[in-house]
Amino acid sequence: MVTKIAKGISKYFGVIIIICMILGFIQPTLFGWVLKKVFGQSMITILLGVIMFGMGMTLSLDDFKIVLQRPLDILKGTAAQFIVMPLLAVILSKLFGLEEALMVGVVLVGTCPGGTSSNVISYMAGGDVALSVAMTTVSTLLAPILTPAITYFLIRQTVSFDPMSMFISIVQVVLLPIALGLIVKAMLKEKANVVNDVMPAISSLSIACIVGGVIGANAERIIGALGIIVIVIILHNLSGYALGYFVGKITGMPRKKRITLAVEVGMQNSGLAASLAASQFAAMPMAAVPAALFSAWHNISGALFAAIVKSREAKMAESEMEA
Repeated sequence: MVTKIAKGISKYFGVIIIICMILGFIQPTLFGWVLKKVFGQSMITILLGVIMFGMGMTLSLDDFKIVLQRPLDILKGTAAQFIVMPLLAVILSKLFGLEEALMVGVVLVGTCPGGTSSNVISYMAGGDVALSVAMTTVSTLLAPILTPAITYFLIRQTVSFDPMSMFISIVQVVLLPIALGLIVKAMLKEKANVVNDVMPAISSLSIACIVGGVIGANAERIIGALGIIVIVIILHNLSGYALGYFVGKITGMPRKKRITLAVEVGMQNSGLAASLAASQFAAMPMAAVPAALFSAWHNISGALFAAIVKSREAKMAESEMEA
């Protein structure tokens, strides 16, 4: 029964996020607990830790072997991930004249690693799932160094912040929970499969709560800037898909790998972006808004992307059969 509920939550993840986003708008106090602290740690940070712990529970030795077996593919994907999305973030922020806090939020989304839901979307789109998992893993492990460094490089002339503090924060909320997940999985052995059935649902609910909390806390201010920031978020995400696919094409990747690269580049760990915005830019509450909106949107667009790709492949196969 629990497993069935968990699968249902994972299946309708995008719908749940949208519901929480709407509830955050109409009933802001519902997710007020998300912005509070427990034992000196914000709930957003704790929820992100739960998400990363779940990621650690799903990793295996084979995921790390792929990195050694296919280093060139991983290099292409990682380079695209940390170059395309950060540059797009800056270009779009300047093009649309975003206020300082929103610009910081969009840049944070761009400099964060690939999103954990990208693996599911890659599977749905008929991509290379093993490559997707490896790319997400590598970009996440590199995030403590690359995310603060790139963020500092891009916004240092506009906003002052401590990259070392961000490094420590990412280690605490990303690397340590992932390591703990790996340890727990090793200890549980076969029983870990039972936990793995439930963790994706818990991670999904954690992200949905983060979205609801951030939206609820900034509901009035979001409405004032909603049109512009929504357009920026959509363009950021869709451009990521397009440029990711393009990079795969010009570097000679086959179609399945190009699809995976598109998904990995276009989908970001928006939960981490929201956590960093809340912890590193507390004086700018609106900095967390782009991450919350991106989290809702990229799951919707990801599902649409997968459906379009699969439909196109079916038509291509039908044409080949007729020929």
